[in-house]
Amino acid sequence: MTGLWVLVAVLVAGMAAGLLLKARNGRVRDAKPARELPGPVADALDPASAVTLVQISTTFCAPCRHAKAVLGPLADRTDGLHHVELDVTNQPEVAQSLAVLRTPTTIALTPDGRELLRVGGVPKGPELLDALRPHLTTPTP
Repeated sequence: MTGLWVLVAVLVAGMAAGLLLKARNGRVRDAKPARELPGPVADALDPASAVTLVQISTTFCAPCRHAKAVLGPLADRTDGLHHVELDVTNQPEVAQSLAVLRTPTTIALTPDGRELLRVGGVPKGPELLDALRPHLTTPTP
């Protein structure tokens, strides 16, 4: 009988953890405190765009491909928005200096490198666009 209770407890804990992770995935969060950007990130910034979305990815990350499929078209159809994917598989120090704990993580940066917000996991396009709207040069439909 004890084994049954252990099994039920493990299933409940697993379900609670899964629901928590699902709720946090793709949520827009406030920016981290200001820090100096690593070279590859600073080089990726587009001075002609109001906001650059830097997607931190790794080679074997399946959700990273989904994030790219959301962010690329979003940037293509939004004035003042630029998207770049940065693979940190062989440069873990870049992820560490940005306090990135999971991939994909998307960081919205101004041309001068100021962080506006970040999204862990696959972003939700409309929610991200709503959060970025005040920072874009022209309103989007």
